[in-house]
Amino acid sequence: MSNFISAVKTFAADENGVTAIEYGLIASLVGVGIVVAATALGGKLSDMFDFIGSKLKTA
Repeated sequence: MSNFISAVKTFAADENGVTAIEYGLIASLVGVGIVVAATALGGKLSDMFDFIGSKLKTA
């Protein structure tokens, strides 16, 4: 019975799983930030290339 209690105490003290979850959450937040930034800049970048293309056609 003491081996079982010792194993439970060791499992409760182990923080490797918690660290992995934290890294996963951070990675997902970074991914969401990249998607939001790409979406926001995508339209502006497209408009800029359209403007440059129209100026090249008229030149």
